[in-house]
Amino acid sequence: MTTADVVAREADSRQRLIDAAVALFIRHSFAGTSLQMIADELGFTKAAIYYHFRTREQLLLAVLQPLLQQLRSVIETAEQQRTARARAESMLNGYAELVAASRSIAAVVTTDPSVIRVVREQADWREVIDRPVALLAEPTSGPAGVIAATAVLTGLAGAASSAPNNIDQQTLHQQLLDIGRRILGLRRPRNP
Repeated sequence: MTTADVVAREADSRQRLIDAAVALFIRHSFAGTSLQMIADELGFTKAAIYYHFRTREQLLLAVLQPLLQQLRSVIETAEQQRTARARAESMLNGYAELVAASRSIAAVVTTDPSVIRVVREQADWREVIDRPVALLAEPTSGPAGVIAATAVLTGLAGAASSAPNNIDQQTLHQQLLDIGRRILGLRRPRNP
């Protein structure tokens, strides 16, 4: 077996662990999923999991890394907009697109308190949790804006994960965007 074969095999094992973890996190929550459950799901030993991930938290961060990177990009794009409404619209559009594309894990990330705790403990990701609320709440001052922004973030993720499988990603994105606009009191932009 060549070095390339070993690397490919390890990458495949790592991805299988991540995929199994996502499925179990969705069914049982992050707090309700143990490394032993993941090992049992795949027929692996716990030692095989430890080879790739020393803790459940490391595994969770590997699961979330791509999603959080995409969210950071959405935030940075929104922050470049000139007005509060344009920033909120950009954040909403990017977020709706992201959760429509990531239906399976979106609700776990936004509604599981144990996941939010782990992410908040990571200095480089802590601000990724707070910035979307600030961007979405900006056009409406006070607690009402924060409550609406939080409702949008958690509600759209929950709606995306519960949406019927026969709704395509683009249609789901548009429906989530329309719902988010209604909650936030945003009008559809004139020149999309």
